[in-house]
Amino acid sequence: MRLKDRVAIVVGAGQSPGEGIGNGRATALTFAREGARVLCVDHHLDSAQETVDMIGGKGRAAAAFKADVTQNAELKAMVDDAKARWGRIDILHNNVGVSLSGGDAELLDFTEEALERCVAINLKSCIFAAKHVIPIMRQQQSGAIINISSMAAITTYPYVAYKATKAAMIAFTEQLAYQNAEYGIRANVILPGLMNTPMAVDTRAREFRKSRAEVEAERDAKVPLRRKMGTGWDVANAALFLASDEANFITGVTLPVDGGASVRRG
Repeated sequence: MRLKDRVAIVVGAGQSPGEGIGNGRATALTFAREGARVLCVDHHLDSAQETVDMIGGKGRAAAAFKADVTQNAELKAMVDDAKARWGRIDILHNNVGVSLSGGDAELLDFTEEALERCVAINLKSCIFAAKHVIPIMRQQQSGAIINISSMAAITTYPYVAYKATKAAMIAFTEQLAYQNAEYGIRANVILPGLMNTPMAVDTRAREFRKSRAEVEAERDAKVPLRRKMGTGWDVANAALFLASDEANFITGVTLPVDGGASVRRG
């Protein structure tokens, strides 16, 4: 097992309503399958517990934790819980992010409230989760931080806050990498492309009053590789690699998981 006896925090381990599996839940399940003890964090405790139940059904160790990631104190409590429960923290996986569901919009329709909400969820949470876990990892002289950005950061994307915050997450991850390399801590960022997840597809179906099939078809058509979106498992497998010893000499990397979209920047 590639993560045997390691302790992982997965922030955003639940998922929004809809079909399929989200990136965070798929990652929590994958880490657990590979031997990690996983703290499954979400602002909906019942959704985090669903993930834990799926893990527990396979004989792995996991616990659910409720946190509003816009609140620094709750992020600290999350880290404290994992440390108290299992004695160490080896992996921090930041998966939360909102766009349309946070009120994001094109510039002329954009509001101050939407900016504050999206920044708090997408960027502030990532920064302060790292702030609280870094001292533990420095003391251990080891650790891996994986942040989930988006291809929206480097390609065209119409909505203001998501693009800006996901681009900032790349810069922050690079900073984490070079400021913590001497402590044996690695930090990398994944850029998912078009994914068939409940948040990406079902949210758009509701927002634009389309069927799920219509949204799926529109998004599939934009993917160079096989004209088919990826799934949460594709992101989870990339995260597993970056968390494992196989990526021992990899830090500060921006990894597209996008079916070839990154070779077409327009």
